[in-house]
Amino acid sequence: MRRLQIKHLTTYQFSEPVTLLEHKLLLRPREGHDLRIESKILNIVPAHNLNWQRDVYDNAVARVTFTEASDFLSVDSQQILLHYDDKPLDFWVAESAVKFPFKYAGLDFFDLAPYLTVNFREDGTTLRDWLRQFWYAGQIVETYLLLEWINKAIATGFSYRQREAPGVQSPATTLSMLTGSCRDFATLFIDACRLLGLAARFVSGYLYSPSLPWSQGATHAWAEVYLPGVGWKGFDSTTGEVVGNNHIAVAVSRHPEQVPPVSGAFTAVQPQVPVMKVMVQVSEIID
Repeated sequence: MRRLQIKHLTTYQFSEPVTLLEHKLLLRPREGHDLRIESKILNIVPAHNLNWQRDVYDNAVARVTFTEASDFLSVDSQQILLHYDDKPLDFWVAESAVKFPFKYAGLDFFDLAPYLTVNFREDGTTLRDWLRQFWYAGQIVETYLLLEWINKAIATGFSYRQREAPGVQSPATTLSMLTGSCRDFATLFIDACRLLGLAARFVSGYLYSPSLPWSQGATHAWAEVYLPGVGWKGFDSTTGEVVGNNHIAVAVSRHPEQVPPVSGAFTAVQPQVPVMKVMVQVSEIID
């Protein structure tokens, strides 16, 4: 078991007071048998009303409506959690899915349909050509090994580049540039899986990186693949790892652009470009 503390501060500075419209926050980790939230603090400035709800993916969403104009917005989230996923490679795949290709059972197939449709259909030919190095029609291979090959190929064959621009690159762009951010690599892995007939979804959250100075963490993105007998299994194509207790999932979605940590809008008398600052720190608490 690992005990982690997450500090996530997002601020926006405006040149003059603006009217802040509703904001949506996806900051609360997804609790389950492998993760428990011990304590949480959410401080927001300026004055506001806060309402919690669950979205269609069962993500915890905080909807914030503001009651006063302001030239400054601050969202300060601090959480302590317990993460029990110490053995990410200790899992059992149903006999029907051990070898690829396989087909999902009837009811599962209909439920998983949204996660089997590629996000960037126009990139299909380019992506299929790239996938031939891992699998070709008529080949039988262990399902986990196939996923491992693709995951590690992205981690080792592409250069990581942090991008401030919103949205994600298409898989074809990532393949041509051989570079991208964590969300770009996750998107490439997801569409590769979907072309192969494997249900996959996007995950946003945090990464604990003990090798970095002061245990500095970051918002992060990876993918999950649905494997019968296992459920949704995480693959991080930035690190090439199977997801374990260094990864803290916050939100999942069918499309990679649906789950930013903080989203919203504002109105102002004069056009403005606010100055945004984000600080994320993930550290381990050693008792």
